Amino acid sequence: MNDFLHPYREPYLPPPYPYDLLDQLRVAAVERFGQAIDCSIGTPIDPPPAAVVEALGSSNTERGYPPSIGSEAYRNAAADWLHRIAGVNLDPATEIGAVVGTKEFVAGTPHYLRMRQPDRDTILYPAVSYPSYEQGAVFSGCRAVPVPLDDQWRMNLDAIDPADAARALCLWVNTPGNPAGGLDDLAAAAEWGRANGVLVLSDECYIEFTWDGPPQSILQHGHDGVLAVHSLSKRSNFAGARAGFYAGDAELVHYLREIRKHGGMLIPGPVQAASVVAFGDQEHVKHQRELYWERLQVGCALLRAAGAEVDLPGGGFYLWAAAPNGDAWALARLLAERAGVIVSPGEFYGDAASYVRLAVVQPTADLQLALDRFTGVHGSES
Repeated sequence: MNDFLHPYREPYLPPPYPYDLLDQLRVAAVERFGQAIDCSIGTPIDPPPAAVVEALGSSNTERGYPPSIGSEAYRNAAADWLHRIAGVNLDPATEIGAVVGTKEFVAGTPHYLRMRQPDRDTILYPAVSYPSYEQGAVFSGCRAVPVPLDDQWRMNLDAIDPADAARALCLWVNTPGNPAGGLDDLAAAAEWGRANGVLVLSDECYIEFTWDGPPQSILQHGHDGVLAVHSLSKRSNFAGARAGFYAGDAELVHYLREIRKHGGMLIPGPVQAASVVAFGDQEHVKHQRELYWERLQVGCALLRAAGAEVDLPGGGFYLWAAAPNGDAWALARLLAERAGVIVSPGEFYGDAASYVRLAVVQPTADLQLALDRFTGVHGSES
């Protein structure tokens, strides 16, 4: 068990923020090309819909305290959206709660769950995944136990030790997955959780960027013992507003809504009003899907030109590439120095030191420029 709060140990010091380790690569790119094409973080760069931005300044909700659980309009809009894209039926009055961006929910919820079940001390999460699943376990004083993945980057539920399952507060799943774009069997995850008495938290923030098949939600397989987590950051390029929601098991939603009220977890009123507009519009997401699919093609060509092995993902807007000779940092340096592109080494996401992740969040023209730079330099030196 991680016992960083033990009174006889040194105070806990958080690890370096992974993306800060890339600063030297950014310097190298700027020195060579005058700019860095930063594909290391999944930060959207395309604009949100104009109507969403307009709603931020015209809601007349600036003066009062917004409801922590989300306004009725916010929860209704979220429920209508999830029904529209995934056929899920939710009761906005009892089965949805608002979050101030889903990262705070991922990092903070294990602590809330442990207060509810102090006899359990384990957080299960995908072995190669978003770092905040592990950090949420650490922050709550829990054991962070990674679950192995198969060769398609899907969680292998059969590999979970029964002793760990008996101690688990929750199992995190992430589909489409970050960083590798894998698509888990969410029906199997829900079944496993119910059979083992473990809450399953399903991070579905890339749901509308599913390429292999229709969008999937764990809520398509019942609400008992599961929560789905959704965000406007990716679908609507609204990351700076910090707006999302969790939905599912009514008892768990009630518990989290009540405890989060006491913590002052409030999405600002203008953001809630703008979010209603964002949830209601599907055309901008269709356009964004086209952009990301186009950029995935160019990113694939760039990585292959650099000698990496890479396929298009099942979902998401990341490319997960095996580095030549298994040296991810060497590939990251090569891309920075020859193309001005910054990527993330796989070690940021778990035991995957021979991989890199490229987020296709930069404009298609910039990615094409990087490809042209790399192939031009490569051709003249070969």
